[in-house]
Amino acid sequence: MITPNQLRGTGVALVTPFNSKKEIDFDALDQIVNFVIQNQVDFLVAMGTTSEAATLSNKERLEVVHHIIKVNAGRLPIILGMGGNNTAELVDTINKTDFDGIDGILSVAPYYNKPNQEGLYQHFRAVAESSPVPIILYNVPSRTASNISATTTIRLSNEFNNIIAVKEASGDFEQIMDIIKNKPENFKVLSGDDAATLPLIACGAEGVISVIANGIPFEFSQMVREALTNSMDESRKLHYRLTDIIKKLFCEGNPAGIKALLHARGLIENQLRLPLVPVTEETYRSIQNQINEL
Repeated sequence: MITPNQLRGTGVALVTPFNSKKEIDFDALDQIVNFVIQNQVDFLVAMGTTSEAATLSNKERLEVVHHIIKVNAGRLPIILGMGGNNTAELVDTINKTDFDGIDGILSVAPYYNKPNQEGLYQHFRAVAESSPVPIILYNVPSRTASNISATTTIRLSNEFNNIIAVKEASGDFEQIMDIIKNKPENFKVLSGDDAATLPLIACGAEGVISVIANGIPFEFSQMVREALTNSMDESRKLHYRLTDIIKKLFCEGNPAGIKALLHARGLIENQLRLPLVPVTEETYRSIQNQINEL
């Protein structure tokens, strides 16, 4: 099981590569897992938003997770994305899951239902009471239409020892600073936004679950390491080298941008499953040019 201290640094939300038939490309997945580990990321996240988990069957999800565990071979902690908007069904899934090789779960706020703060609290309480591994809350209002408030995050972090961190992608710096200011000492705040990682670390966050680290793992992880050791001049240099390409990666949605980058680097085919489609030629050429400049 992962400890809070192991969540310090850069986690990578792994993509799921597909071939031209839209089947999972396990050879390319091997390359990605080894590539990010060799380039010094700190932990892996499987079945997050970037994995296109919503378009995978239950069988495919299991195959991808087992493959990542196999290729990782115990080198880094693995976090598994497990969330949903049916609390009872999610708890049932957790109870039936084999967590061998899984060190924790990343659990997104319930989407579509739009629960209030008490509903969010009760949902994550049920998850905490059923999970045999530590939990990272995932707050991403732009995708879920619900925001886990600072008060609710702090309440959960104080009442459940196995809720050890939050991935904050709300973009609300005041809210995130409230969490950092009032959280328990061992509770970690992680950026859920690549572009905001450096300023959030300056405010007291301790890492990130990153998209760009799939394709530019060394430079991005180094930026995070420099920031965490208060080498802010060096961290800023790396941050500003990456801001343009980070912006371009998300201009047509995620993971279309990062898959274009990975294709430009020769690591995967540029394939997504509907309803997602590849980025336009113009965006692809821009990403390719920025990679060449880096």
